[in-house]
Amino acid sequence: MKGARQTDFAYQAVYRYLTHLISELGADCRVRLPSLRQLSERLNVSISTIQYAYSLLEKEGRVYSVAKSGYYALPMACTSVINSGSDLLESLYSGARRPGMLVLSADEPAALQPLDSPLLLLERELVRQYPRQPQLPPQPCGEHELRTAVAARYTTSASRYWHADDVYVGADLRGALELLIGVLNLKGAAVLVESPCDWSILRLLQAAEVRVIEVPVQADGGLDLEILAHALNDPSLRLAIVSSSLNMPHGSRIPEDNRRATAQLLQQKGCWVLENDSYGELGFEADNLRFRDVLDPDRLIVCSTFEKVMGPEAPYGYLLTRHLRSEFQRHFLLRAFRLSPIRQKAVARLYASGRFDQHLHVLRRLLKERKLSMSQAVQERLGEALQIVDPQGGATLWARCRRQVDMRRVFQRLLKQHVVIAPGELFSLQGSYQQHLRLNHSFSGHHDLAAALALLGDALRMEQLD
Repeated sequence: MKGARQTDFAYQAVYRYLTHLISELGADCRVRLPSLRQLSERLNVSISTIQYAYSLLEKEGRVYSVAKSGYYALPMACTSVINSGSDLLESLYSGARRPGMLVLSADEPAALQPLDSPLLLLERELVRQYPRQPQLPPQPCGEHELRTAVAARYTTSASRYWHADDVYVGADLRGALELLIGVLNLKGAAVLVESPCDWSILRLLQAAEVRVIEVPVQADGGLDLEILAHALNDPSLRLAIVSSSLNMPHGSRIPEDNRRATAQLLQQKGCWVLENDSYGELGFEADNLRFRDVLDPDRLIVCSTFEKVMGPEAPYGYLLTRHLRSEFQRHFLLRAFRLSPIRQKAVARLYASGRFDQHLHVLRRLLKERKLSMSQAVQERLGEALQIVDPQGGATLWARCRRQVDMRRVFQRLLKQHVVIAPGELFSLQGSYQQHLRLNHSFSGHHDLAAALALLGDALRMEQLD
């Protein structure tokens, strides 16, 4: 089981080994996989462990079993998600789900060091401590223990404080933001965002029939104050969304003077401000000043998610606000999120025990190391083709093409060669960033990065515009 993390359960390590094996096969016809006994001897684990890992893959549609014959990997053509439209984001998601793909489009910082094993172990202990009870009092806004832990983490002083009743936990960040749109009644109103902006936020606002105003991020990471001041004159503007520390996907840190000037303009407008803190814990260097430290708390809402730091086993998104309590409680009650109380307690105790901070320290170090390695590789192999922004945190690189290219054709060409990138136009609703792309430096697996970058360089040259 070489390469498995020390804290893995045995079946998790076997599952990871098999997914890598299937990806390496990358065949368009069925391929027989090693038998239970062969893998048991090869990996030095029990046959039941191998069988359980195979059963997980079978439920996911990655393999199938034949009686008295064994397990087979499904052909790539069978496991691909059918892309019936021309939507670029749909094509990206479809390609990223295919076996054998090198997904350089993702934004999953915790993939380098997920907190899944400690979280699941703690959850198992809590299950023994809290036996099942048929009638538990409903907590539609999230488990009180978790809300208390989040409030304590965001409290910094006697004037900048939060209570558990100010915290609202949803199934994921998108679900929490959907409720926020309903509470603020944003349909038909205008919302200001930094640009480039995460495509999940842009698509969510678009689906809610919200008019999006994009304010570009400058080279130093600050917002263009002149454009911001002009945008704030829009009478229908109801909400401004700003990053707490890092501008993602740009990857730059907001200069302190620009942050204070931005906060002053926002307070003069008097609109609601949503501080996106999804990447607030992922800066490579400490950042003591956030927007919530300089904005009026009476018009402030903070949103974030555990997933970026802990991994997919903790997908919950949450909001913090001192206001509109009855409205938020009513919307969360009507939405009726079905969240595991034990999993929420486990997340809360990772905070309380200090295990989360230890994990965060290691994750930041690993992300910085991978950023340096990826940046160097891109500079050496693609320096003449791409100019990258040196990210101050997170798991991605933002790059601009030095020459005019058809990025959609670059994307499609790479997709056929089993490489997925994120074209820059996904991060704007106004058609901006068509000469940009985002690359992920925290991908896992046994892919050949040098070969992938060579394919990217070839695609950029082939699709260069005259």
